[in-house]
Amino acid sequence: MQIAAVGQAFPTHYYDQDQLIEAFRKIWGQRHHNMARLERIHRNVLVGGRHLALSLEGYEQLDGFGSANDAWIEVAQDVGERAVRDALARSGVDPSTIGAIFFTSVTGIATPSIEARIMNRIPELPRHLKRIPMFGLGCVAGAAGVARAADYVKAYPEQTALLLSVELCSLTLQRGDLSIPNLISSGLFGDGAACAVVCGEKVAEKAQISGPKILASRSVFYPETERVMGWDISESGFKIVLSADVPKVVAEHLRGDVDSFLSEHGLELEQIDSFVCHPGGPKVLLAFESALERPRSAFQLTWDSLAQVGNLSSSSVLLVLRDTMAPEHRPPAGTLGLMLAMGPAFCSELVLIQW
Repeated sequence: MQIAAVGQAFPTHYYDQDQLIEAFRKIWGQRHHNMARLERIHRNVLVGGRHLALSLEGYEQLDGFGSANDAWIEVAQDVGERAVRDALARSGVDPSTIGAIFFTSVTGIATPSIEARIMNRIPELPRHLKRIPMFGLGCVAGAAGVARAADYVKAYPEQTALLLSVELCSLTLQRGDLSIPNLISSGLFGDGAACAVVCGEKVAEKAQISGPKILASRSVFYPETERVMGWDISESGFKIVLSADVPKVVAEHLRGDVDSFLSEHGLELEQIDSFVCHPGGPKVLLAFESALERPRSAFQLTWDSLAQVGNLSSSSVLLVLRDTMAPEHRPPAGTLGLMLAMGPAFCSELVLIQW
């Protein structure tokens, strides 16, 4: 199994963090007793700017969960289509080989799901392909989706699978919530889409795919951690659940999980030359560095992604994968890499790749 390409797409609206801080001053200035603290929170997440599904004025027209979700459906189709088209153009893969499309998001809901609506926009997609929408995995879904797509093409080596992630985090903002998790998320999360093309062995050979091989994957579930990260869903929509314990969970579990996974394949951490990680936030990335005993330079592309577009939930690790596959960053041929993400449950997903 090989990753042929990763496509990306963003909404047209982009604002730097200064513009967004000023916008939040207008929203919360009359109710929050310490606006300096809000600004400090937004500066500390180290995000330089973010793409947003709507213009800043557009959010003022949203009057509840229904209108926000309608906006999500509309924008998700646009960025999702563009991400799929970008991925296919980059991959060189014959669309007729596509046998399945996995779709993941945790920022909106739709029936029929977004990948079905996109099939109506991209006639090159086979009418017989299997659709597998996934909801609820959150940030971990980028890595988990690649692993599930690899499972599929392992069974069907003559086929290709797509993983499409669309996350429009800004449409989940709770304007009436002044809790610390909501204030952090309002400064951290951005909007966008990514699509990975995962090829079976026979497709990869025929198309001479040069992308990284997927050697193995592992899912890890941590019992009784539902309140570490997730959503509370009510009449007003998705309300963030975000515990300060996320870096602690990374510190307690990640190294042991990685060592166990690699050992199962006769490997040690020292043999891993590159890392494709989800940019959960500065404290999470520092916990990654500490747990895996690597310098910041080993995660530089992840830090850069965080600064440029923010945390895009499931789409982020795919964007980092795209950057890592670029010629100027691509690790040496034959070396091993580890793709990893963590998310609601709480859980982690590890994917062993070879360049």
